[in-house]
This record gives sequence, C-alpha cells and structure tokens, in this order.
Amino acid sequence: MTLGTVGHNDLVSDIPRRAASRTAKLAALPLGFAGRTALGFGKRAVGMASEVISADIQQRTAEQLFSVLGQLKGGAMKFGQALSVFEAALPEEMAGPYRQALTKLQEAAPPMPVATVHKALAEQLGADWRDHFAEFDDSPAAAASIGQVHRAVWKLPPARRNAKPKTLPVAVKVQYPGAGEALLADLKQLSRLAGMFKLIHPGMDIKPLLAELRERVTEELDYAMEAEAQRAFAAAYADDPEIFVPQVVTAAPRVLVTEWVEGTPLARVISDGDEAQRDEAGRLMAVLHFSAPARAGLLHADPHPGNFRILADGRLGVIDFGAVARLPGGHPEPIGRLVRLALDGDAEAVADGLRDEGFIKPDDELDAVAVLNFLRPMIEPLAGETFRFTRSWLRSEAGRLSSPRSPAYQLSRKLNLPPSYLLIHRVTLGSIGVLCQLEAQAPYRSIVEKWLPGFAPVS
Repeated sequence: MTLGTVGHNDLVSDIPRRAASRTAKLAALPLGFAGRTALGFGKRAVGMASEVISADIQQRTAEQLFSVLGQLKGGAMKFGQALSVFEAALPEEMAGPYRQALTKLQEAAPPMPVATVHKALAEQLGADWRDHFAEFDDSPAAAASIGQVHRAVWKLPPARRNAKPKTLPVAVKVQYPGAGEALLADLKQLSRLAGMFKLIHPGMDIKPLLAELRERVTEELDYAMEAEAQRAFAAAYADDPEIFVPQVVTAAPRVLVTEWVEGTPLARVISDGDEAQRDEAGRLMAVLHFSAPARAGLLHADPHPGNFRILADGRLGVIDFGAVARLPGGHPEPIGRLVRLALDGDAEAVADGLRDEGFIKPDDELDAVAVLNFLRPMIEPLAGETFRFTRSWLRSEAGRLSSPRSPAYQLSRKLNLPPSYLLIHRVTLGSIGVLCQLEAQAPYRSIVEKWLPGFAPVS
C-alpha cells in the first residue's frame, strides 16, 4: 500500500468525525453565550453593577469565540481573519488580552498530514512532482484558511544546453482536501450566529460580510484564477521600488507555486516595530491600496497582516491574491470627486452625487448638511498633509456610528450601499483597521491625490 493510499483512506474515514466535531464546536458558541447570560442574571441578583456584568459576559464570550475560530480551518478561520483586522476598534480593556489570539488567526492553523500533502501534489502536479523540486519541506511554513504553505526549492530549466540547472526558493500552497465543502458549511453555520458578534463589536453588521465571503468562495478555491491575478499584479509592479509581488512559477486548481518572499511579517511590525517602521509600513499599505486599481486593474481584497511582509530593502512584499476586486477602469471616479467636495464643504453637491451613485435613495429627502457632518469625521485622514491612524480614533468612529442615540447612527440607517461599492467599502475598512493597528502616520492625502481619480484639485 502506498503512502498516498494510506493518507487517502485515513482522510476519508476521518471526514465524518471531523465534520461533526467542527459543527459541534460552532454550535456550542451560542450555548456558551446562554450560560454566561444566565451567569449575568445571577450576578445581577446579588447586586453587581450592570456594566460590570456586561463586560464580564462580553469578555468570556470573546474568549470562547476566538478560541473556537482559531481551531478551525475553512470559513470559520477565514471569517476570523476578516474580523481580526477590526481588532483595533475593540475597547482597549478587551483588545489587550485577545490581541495575541487574533494575530494567530492571521498566521496559524493545525497542519494537514504529510501523506495528504503528497497526494494532493501528485494529483495536481503529476506523479513525478518531486522531480520539479531540488528540496521540499514537509513541515508547513504557514497556514491559511483554505490551504497551507510549504517552503521548497524549484528546479529551473537551464538557459542553454549542458548548463548547470538553476534553482529558485518557492512557496508551495496546497489546498486542504474538502476545503470548499468546509468553507460553505462554516459560513452557513456562522451566519446563524451573526447576532453573537454584536457582543464583540456592537455596531458591526456581520451578515453582509458573510454573504460577500460566500460569493467569493468559488474564486478563492481556484488557485489557477489566483495565479492569473498574481501575474497581473507582478507585471504591474515589476521592478517597483516600493511594492514587491512574487512571480508565479506554476499553478493548478488546488496547488500554487510562487517565488518565496523573505521578510518581516506585518503582524510583527505591528507588535514590535518602532514608530518609524510602523509609519513606513502604513504608507506602503496606502500606496498599494490606491495604486493597484490604476496600475493592475485590480484591488487586493484581503488586507489582513498575514498577507504582507517588509523586505530587507524596505519594500512591501504582498502575498495571497485569492481575493481581488476587478476594477479595470481603476477606482470609481465618483469616490474621489465626492470626497474632495466633502473636504471643500459643498454639502449640496455631495448629497446630489451620493444620490446619483445610489447611496441616497431617490425618494429620501435627507438634509445635505447632516449628510456632510456624517461624512466629515470619516475623511479626516485626508484633511491635512499627514494623519496618524490610531486605535482610539477607530474606536471613536465605531462608537459614533454604532450608538443608537448618535445622529450618525440614525442617518446611517437611511443610507444605502450599492452592490458595486460593497467590496471596495469592505476592503477600505479592512485597510483602515490595519493602519490603526500600526498606528501609522503618513502623507495619505498626497497618495490619494496621485492615485484616486477625481480627488486631485482641478488645476
């Protein structure tokens, strides 16, 4: 019996147990919440203050939530990664204990068996897959939501006959068997628990995020499509002095081989970097976000820290192109134009533009000045030459937009988000979350003036 056959039989026999286990873990979340709610009633009966009870329940729920997400692959882990970029918006007393757990969601997951890895490589690259590699490390170097990455050395064809073969350090991403089924099952289960997440972030509407993740499952599961997007990014940023995108070596639907990126993980810059390092990382993140649609016709749509490295020469290394927004015309021009009008204080023009784009419904008569006052704090980072994103700024904005008594909250309920802007909106929020984790100061306005259509003042 071959090694691959043993791995396959073990895997097949284990699928029902693993599926039942992951479903049980996810299903246990609301039960744990119910227990903690009962605990809250008990404490209230003995006279403890309601805010103490609420904080206690919130903290314990967060602890279980992040613990379960961290043990699961598929949709649960992918959702955890998406949620983790908003860690900066959590109250500081909660964010501190869970910062480490959230970072793990961005970088780590239990590895799959070596036999399973070998079988997947044989199926995707051919039975002679080992002949392509001078070296292959069976221990994964990193794990993601639907696959894990192995470090290896690829054999390059010689430039001329009888020349000595050259090699290239590569990253080999191998998709977990059954990743698609697990992803869909987890997202379906998590959608039933969406209300729970209000305990972690009261103003966040989780259901649209889950719906969007479901829509992108097919694209992210196809590594050949990811390779196509990565090639476009690599061509757009070839020899760029600030952004580095690794080359694609070869691709199959479930295996992707790319140039290895050596550098400091952005998560480490967030936790250990000095102010200058964090500021520069934030500037480079902003350059990537705003320049990619103009240069590549694509927007990197997965802005969590695990997808970025700071190279030894200072460039921002970008990995994982499974989630991208296709913007062949670049960022929509109305975004830049309306932000510029809002900075200039032209309330009527802003309201008219938002109505034209579908953010204000045709029949809604909203006060233009109130709409402008709603927007101005959001675009504060572009009001001056430089701006420092901070956790406290993000918490303030989250509080302003999520408090039912806030005028901003009341107005937000009357605004619409057109489907064509949904992904851009989500990616921008995620990027801002990372900038606030970095607490980065940079000349964001000049970056936006260079790359965002419609924003630069008319000369």
